[in-house]
Amino acid sequence: MKAKKKQKELIQTVSLERMYRLFELAEQEFERHPERSNRYVQIALKLGSRNKVRIPLSLKHQYCKKCKAFLKKGKNAVFTKTPAWTEIACQSCGAAFKRKIVEGL
Repeated sequence: MKAKKKQKELIQTVSLERMYRLFELAEQEFERHPERSNRYVQIALKLGSRNKVRIPLSLKHQYCKKCKAFLKKGKNAVFTKTPAWTEIACQSCGAAFKRKIVEGL
């Protein structure tokens, strides 16, 4: 039983590292190939759901909840800050959603 739990924790740790790496690649590729960066985000989200890994708050601000597109401030997204919330509007699909501002991010 312990070995199975350790294996599960290892899989979740590796999945989280890969998710961070895919978002880094999406950031790098956005200028030249925006469709490729959207695909990297979709792969990262699928990886997280397959291995039951929660998406960190730092990464949740970087993609659209509706169309799963990578969001870049000033390029395809509008970020509006209020004292308690950040409102994000995706210009690809027109969706708008709010994220609570968390200290330390």
